[in-house]
Amino acid sequence: MPSIERIDAYRHRIPRDERRGMRTDVIVYASGELIEQIRKDLSLEQAMNVATLPGIVGASLAMPDIHQGYGFPIGGVAATDMEAGIVSPGGVGFDINCGVRLVRTSLREADVQPRLRDLLNQVFRDIPCGTGGEGPVKISKKQLEEVLVEGASWMVKNGYGGARDAEFAEESGRLDGADPDHVSARARERGLPQLGTLGSGNHFLEIQRVEQIHDEAAARAMGLEAGGVAVLIHCGSRGLGHQVCTDYLAQMGEAMKRYHISLPDRQLACVPIQSPEGQAYLAAMRASANFAWANRQAILHFLRGSFARIFGADVRLELIYDVCHNIAKQERHEVDGKKRTVLVHRKGATRAFPPGHRDIPAAYREIGQPVLIPGSMGTASWVLVGAEGAMRETFGSVCHGAGRLMSRTAARKGRNAREVQNRLEEQGILVRSETRDGILEEIPEAYKNVDEVIEVVHEAGLARKVARFRPMAVIKG
Repeated sequence: MPSIERIDAYRHRIPRDERRGMRTDVIVYASGELIEQIRKDLSLEQAMNVATLPGIVGASLAMPDIHQGYGFPIGGVAATDMEAGIVSPGGVGFDINCGVRLVRTSLREADVQPRLRDLLNQVFRDIPCGTGGEGPVKISKKQLEEVLVEGASWMVKNGYGGARDAEFAEESGRLDGADPDHVSARARERGLPQLGTLGSGNHFLEIQRVEQIHDEAAARAMGLEAGGVAVLIHCGSRGLGHQVCTDYLAQMGEAMKRYHISLPDRQLACVPIQSPEGQAYLAAMRASANFAWANRQAILHFLRGSFARIFGADVRLELIYDVCHNIAKQERHEVDGKKRTVLVHRKGATRAFPPGHRDIPAAYREIGQPVLIPGSMGTASWVLVGAEGAMRETFGSVCHGAGRLMSRTAARKGRNAREVQNRLEEQGILVRSETRDGILEEIPEAYKNVDEVIEVVHEAGLARKVARFRPMAVIKG
């Protein structure tokens, strides 16, 4: 087990160990209780391995929701120098631009509760979920290329939403530098029928009520009030992004030999950012990210139709914000007192820019960037806003969820999906899923305490609490 030094109540350090090839420290954001939970898997070992990456800038960072992943831990952040550093698909993950979209409605809990089951069933019909799956958006191969370049704006331009939808997303729902030519035929084939689908695993659509307001001014800027109803959408780039990651991991595994890169874990496969392989991956990753934003925009469009069928044409659903939490992005940050251009890998971590940052929509610039943190289907989710501490310490990043405590296999073992559904329904939470495993793998006890995770980033000054949500109805893949 690595030796962990306590810096303060919410920060811990694993010192650089040259014998392991570490080029920097690991900084872990966690309470004492969370540290003990984190120690039970290999995530801290993975964070130490990340610290060996060529060109890493600053510390290898571990958020309080950290758990074991592929190469990088989930809940890990690492920045590499744009000229001398590397890019690693394991630092982004297989579900490129998996992210979260929060939508406020014009309805109150009292309006929705009498027709909640009807609403849940309507949404379940309108928005496909599960492995594979064919979505409601029918496009040609040529149109798919346009989606990969234009992202959410393609959906809006083609009648799947309004102009505000693109404005209120990270990067306006589109990364520059995407190139469909670097996306394989197999990846395109997998993605072509999947626009407007949730997918499986931990992806979900959750109808929620606003339970508590912690920052009145920030909540007001987002249009949130206690007792209001909102919807949280969690999904990513589906089979297209998964295939892109698979393709480039294989390529980089071979290319590392040419660049004389040796690492303690082959899952950290990487190449220099400026190499042909690095530039090709980034172009394909950006295209996948744009596909994910288009996918979440499509889901919002059909969600609006579901609400209108149940509550009438006057019901309004407005996007609050959309953030990604599996991405590598070129950004400017201050490191050791100097501004540097770096590639920030966020693997299960959310951007959290502070008030005044130019990349935040004007409506939120005074309060900071909205940060959306799901918990589990039986507990709570949170909205935060980014704070200055994140820019000083974590390359403008915070956690992305509660973080798993159990593997999916352990969560399924000895449990009955119907019993889980009944238990949640007794708590006032309706659940529908395409499969029994979709419920069992996501049981609330499979996750850390989301309130404890939020307390860490709030008290550490990385983000500020705005509102806490409770689930009313959940769709799981």
